Amino acid sequence: MTDASIDTAPAAGGKGSLLGSDARTKKRNAAEKRFRLYGMAAIAIGLFFLLVLFVSIIRSGAPAFTRTVVDVEFTLTQAEFEAAESELFKTKAYSNLFIQKLKSQLDAAGVEAEFDESAIERLLGKVGSTLREFYRANPEQLGQPVDFELAASSRVDGYFKGRVSRDTLQDSRFLQVSDLDLVDRLEEAGVIRQAFNWPFITGADSGVDNPGGAGIGASVVGSFFMMLVVLALSLPIGVAASIYLEEFAPKNRWTDLIEVNISNLAAVPSIVFGILGLAVFIQFMHLPQSAPLVGGLVLTLMTLPTIIISTRASLRAVPPSIRDAALGVGASKMQAVFHHVLPLAMPGILTGTIIGLAQALGETAPLLLIGMVGFVARGYPDGFIAGFTEPNSAMPAQIYTWATRADAGFYEKAWGGIIILLAFLLTMNIIAIILRRRFERRW
Repeated sequence: MTDASIDTAPAAGGKGSLLGSDARTKKRNAAEKRFRLYGMAAIAIGLFFLLVLFVSIIRSGAPAFTRTVVDVEFTLTQAEFEAAESELFKTKAYSNLFIQKLKSQLDAAGVEAEFDESAIERLLGKVGSTLREFYRANPEQLGQPVDFELAASSRVDGYFKGRVSRDTLQDSRFLQVSDLDLVDRLEEAGVIRQAFNWPFITGADSGVDNPGGAGIGASVVGSFFMMLVVLALSLPIGVAASIYLEEFAPKNRWTDLIEVNISNLAAVPSIVFGILGLAVFIQFMHLPQSAPLVGGLVLTLMTLPTIIISTRASLRAVPPSIRDAALGVGASKMQAVFHHVLPLAMPGILTGTIIGLAQALGETAPLLLIGMVGFVARGYPDGFIAGFTEPNSAMPAQIYTWATRADAGFYEKAWGGIIILLAFLLTMNIIAIILRRRFERRW
């Protein structure tokens, strides 16, 4: 027997050889190559805009993490303290003492500067009140040198960061052009400098006239207590509902109706849940307005459809052979689900839960309706229970409040708050990835 020879010549009917490329094949290959280029271009454009967004956020929000401070070594004797306390206007007496000490410090540095109490108040605020409260709380510091790090006003801070310039500045009760000369003298003496803005991370919100003292720490605590409520309610309720619908519920028109409504609820605008929370939790149940407990309940309603859908998808991804094998060796339906199916679906369940929590963490619209935007959080809760029931704010609500204020310093703080919020969201997504890798099982 001999090998049959393969005829690679074109047939009489005009069909091409299998070893060659005809016009149609070349056209198809060219279309495939163009499609790949389109996909690469789409990815490149998406990455470009993502990079632009990231750079814009960092550039606009990074200044919020620095502040301008004035370093003054202040020594108050017992006699000066008693004299200041005997004055009718005690704050003014402390301010005059501070001015004397600051002038002495500038003279020692070889810098000449003339200023009065009003100029110091425009640069540093009520410094006399700060000194009075400190020495009343710490009388043992009398007669000893104390290094004070006093925060400069937001407009002085803006002068160092480029928001305020001599050409655009107009004299007002907040800052005058002549005050910038004093700022330059203080910088020359090394008294005024830029420092990391820890109060922005750990502090609370301030009044509308004090953007420099605004912090997001209290709002972070409010968001933390809200997420505890959401996690404690949405995870068990969502997982239990998913297990019942996927594993135990009969397939009929009622369960089909429930599934359709769950899918529809996942697409409902979040502000609708805020209206529902306002009507049910505040007006009907009379729960405290602006409390993290109410915010957590509203966000739980919003998060439940997402968790149910993701959990059902994770349960559905477990092969039916796992269930059949468990039932085949004598396990009950519940044992098969909880001992075999649920552990295999746990990575997807945890991932969906954390993604749902991350979505709830960044929501602002539902919080508008329950008053968490109108409330100014100026302190931390007194205890663990108070963290749920006392009025507070949340990070997205605080960012929204700052963005609506007119001062450019608050706008800067809003961008800084976005950076902190994105850091929380990134952390939660990293945790989701780690948990998925940790609990993932292969079969």
